[in-house]
Parts: sequence; C-alpha cells; structure tokens
Amino acid sequence: MNRICSLFGIRYPIIQAGMVWCSGWELASAVSNAGGLGIIGAGSMYPDVLRQHIQKLKKATQQPFAVNLPLMYPAIEDHIQIILEEKVPIVFTSAGNPALWTSKLKAAGIKVVHVIANTKFALKAVGAGVDAIVAEGFEAGGHNGKEETTTLCLIPKIVDSVKIPVIAAGGISSGKSMLAAFALGADAVQIGSRFAASLESSAHQTFKNAIINAQEGDTKLSMKKLMPVRLLKNEFAEGIHQADLNGATKEELLKLLGKGRAKAGMFEGDLQNGELEIGQVAANFNKILPASEILTEIWNEFLVEQQRIASLNF
Repeated sequence: MNRICSLFGIRYPIIQAGMVWCSGWELASAVSNAGGLGIIGAGSMYPDVLRQHIQKLKKATQQPFAVNLPLMYPAIEDHIQIILEEKVPIVFTSAGNPALWTSKLKAAGIKVVHVIANTKFALKAVGAGVDAIVAEGFEAGGHNGKEETTTLCLIPKIVDSVKIPVIAAGGISSGKSMLAAFALGADAVQIGSRFAASLESSAHQTFKNAIINAQEGDTKLSMKKLMPVRLLKNEFAEGIHQADLNGATKEELLKLLGKGRAKAGMFEGDLQNGELEIGQVAANFNKILPASEILTEIWNEFLVEQQRIASLNF
C-alpha cells in the first residue's frame, strides 16, 4: 500500500494544501470526503476561528483531515492547545523550527508533517521526529525557499536524503504532473493553486477568476529580503518589486507590506492592492470546479498516464 495512504488512512495520495484565506472547513471536508486529505489553513485564523472551523469540519466528514500550522504564527501556543483539545489527527507545520512542537504533538498521538524547501531543513525535520515531509519547489504559490530550487530538482534530492515518506508540492495540478512527481520518488502530492480556485475554496470569487485567467509569466517571486513569496502580478506586487530593486531595507519593505494585504487580496478580492499568493501552475487550468471533481479528474488522469507510460516500447 502507498506509504502516505497508509500513514493517514486515506484512499488517494492527494493532499490539499492548507492555504491562508482559501482553505477553510468547506474545502477541507470536500477533499477528505472525496478520498484525499483535506487541510484547514490556520495561518489566517484567530484561535477561536480555528476552533470553529475544526468543529464544523468534524461534523462535515468522518474521514481523516489535517490542520496546517505556520510555526511563526504569533498565537502559536493557543493554536496548539486548540489542536490538542479538538483531537486533530494530523498536523502539517511550516515556516519555523519543527523541533519546537513536534514531540508534543506526537505525544498526543498526532501525525506530524513538516514543509521544507531544501535538504538542510529536511534533515532537521527528520531529526525532530516528523512522520513525513512536504518538499515544496520554487514553482509553488505563497511562501517559498530562498534557494529557488524547482520541484524537478528538489524531489529526487530529498527522496535520496531521507527514509520517511516525501510529499511533492509545487507546480502540480494534474494527473500528469502527479505521475511525474511519483517518477521522482514522491509518495504523494500536495496541491494548492488548483484547489484555491475550487468551488468550496473560501477565496473571493474575483481572486478565483484571476487564478483561472492567469497566463504564463503572470506570477513572480517577491520579497526575497523578508520571506520569499510567489504572487500574482498586480500594482502591489510591482511596487514591492521596484522597492526591492531600488535597495529598500527590510524595514521599508515591511512598511510597504502593511497589514492585511493577504486578506484584502485573496479573501476580499482587491486585485490591485492585495497580496495574491498563487503558483505558476495557475496558467495550466481554466475552470472553477468542485473539489471532488478536481480530485477525481487528477486521479483518473494519473491512472491513464501510468498505463500509457507502461505501454511504451523502447
């Protein structure tokens, strides 16, 4: 049996990314009910909001689910406590040191997965005792690794460096790209951008429309002096980029970033002044579909392509 399916108790090795302002209980339950692993994105939620989403999710599905928890979140202790109290079965951690909370979560019987973008942090995650790793390439939307290593280069490097299951992320939105990730040694895939534009995504409709209308070259990695993030190009992103080119300090960039930019863009639909986090792969699909249809389409294409490759004569 597939190692990730066995670890999480899911039918398909397809995981929906825990994206800020996009991954609420409705999306997570739709993916989990369809046989994948749905994830609540806690990074955009106050503690009481996170609890509400977890409770609604538990009512909406009897299947395994997870919470994605950025470790640099200011109220991290409150989030951890809620996760423990609500008996969340799986936690994906990111943006921080996995050694801080992994042992406490695992002591409560929780499966822990950490997101990395290079070998150094993959080995640190293994040392912290995580159950699996998400290896996320440069193509991915949202926060990215400073090394700018692409998925094609990152996945085999990480697979060769660790013995625990590896989940590929970054630039994956179809059965073909899923099969490519498996060919590189991945045990599963994590998909963000395509689910961000799903019917159940909590993203604003104008942001969803912008995602499916995106073309090649419409995203850019920005804010490398702070924490690299891939954004859909707009007035805000261009302003940040120009300030960076002109030598702006971290403090000046933080002032330009201001507060609430991600919420304004992705949740409230301000396409000019908001922060629009999305991956390069947005240029590869052009429909807003229910999450269950997206998952089924990806899996069926994966099976077809698997047979096609197997039938090739060399």
